[in-house]
Parts: sequence; C-alpha cells; structure tokens
Amino acid sequence: MTSAQEAPRRARLNRDAVLHTAVALADRAGIDGLTMRTLAQELGVVPMALYKHVANKEQLLDGMVDIVWSEVELPTSDDGWRAGMRRRSVSLRDALSRHRWAIGLMESRMSPGPANLRQHNAMMGCLRSAGFSFRTTVHSTSTLDAYIYGFALQEKTMPFETPEQSGEVAQAQLEAQEAAAALYPYLVEVVVELAKAGYDGSAEFEIGLDLILDGIEKLRPEWISAD
Repeated sequence: MTSAQEAPRRARLNRDAVLHTAVALADRAGIDGLTMRTLAQELGVVPMALYKHVANKEQLLDGMVDIVWSEVELPTSDDGWRAGMRRRSVSLRDALSRHRWAIGLMESRMSPGPANLRQHNAMMGCLRSAGFSFRTTVHSTSTLDAYIYGFALQEKTMPFETPEQSGEVAQAQLEAQEAAAALYPYLVEVVVELAKAGYDGSAEFEIGLDLILDGIEKLRPEWISAD
C-alpha cells in the first residue's frame, strides 16, 4: 500500500508534453531563454531524458514551429478565395502575436511537420482552385507571407503594445522633439494624431492586407467570374 507520505508519481514524459512545455517556456522567456537544460528544469527531469523524445535542439524547434502552424486557420475557397486567404492571414498574425519567438522561424525549418505542410498545401490549393496560375499563386503567397511576417516583426519591436500605450509614447516623443516641428512637419503630424487616437495594429494590418488582396484579384484571368 502506498504511504501517505510518498511523493506523487510524476506523469510519464512524452514528445507532446516536451514540445508544448517548450512552446510555453519560449512564450514566457523568449527563444534565447530556451535551452535543453532550462526545458529539462521546467519538466523536472534531467536533460538526457529529453533526448528520448527529440534528438536535438533543431528537432525541438521543428516540433515547436509545427505547433504554431497548427493554430493557424487553413485557407479554403469554399466561400471565395479572398475570404479564405484573409482569414488565414489574420489567423497567422494572431498566432505570431501569441508566440513572438516564432517570428523568423516559420519558414526556416528543413524538416517541416505535418501542420506546416498542410498549411502551405492549403494556401496553394486555395488560390489554384480559384483559377490563379501556378506562377501567380507563388507570387501571391510570397507577397502575403512577406507582409504578415514583416508586420509581425515590426509589432514585436515597437515600444508599445496597445493603442493607448502608443498614444502615450507619441505624446512623450512630441514633448521631447518640440523644437523639430518646423523641420519635420509631416512627422509631427503623425505624432500628434497618434497622441490623440493611438495606433491600432489590427486595423492597420487589415487595411494593408486588403490592399494586397485587391492587387492579387487583378491578376486573375479575366474569364473567371468574381467570387
């Protein structure tokens, strides 16, 4: 019979637990704070125990990135290619907002996982099934991803996280650079407007996204009817 004083048995370690714990640790501490040693400490095991489930740090990152891809909505052309690609783009930005460490890693994996492969296949399929040529589909997916990743990187490095905070930063900049008003009137105009209304990242992202989608629509063959 188990003694009342005996410590509870630790749950069996598996690959899924290792990967999800690694994602949570990277979310909290950043990718630089994630090592096999810090991950082992988080799981309460010795580092060697991890290598039964991931061969090395690169394999760990492959699995972590695949978890992020699994959170992104798969695009379909069921209700129109544009609606599908728009939802997918917003979903990818949201995933990167939750997992800032993944910015710069999403397209870098030499051994992509199943969620990664499904996502890229669905993105190509959404446009190809809507009548876009192969080359136009490649150009369009490259442009969309460059915009999403670039916007996410910009958000990651901004000195504020909310529209309210952006207004406070803008006000502080305005007060610090008051003497520059005559030299840089258009920049001052931006700062003044941000101080009043703030910067809404979601709204700015979706405006830019619609501009790109408008451009992609013009590349469709003329004989294909609109969605």
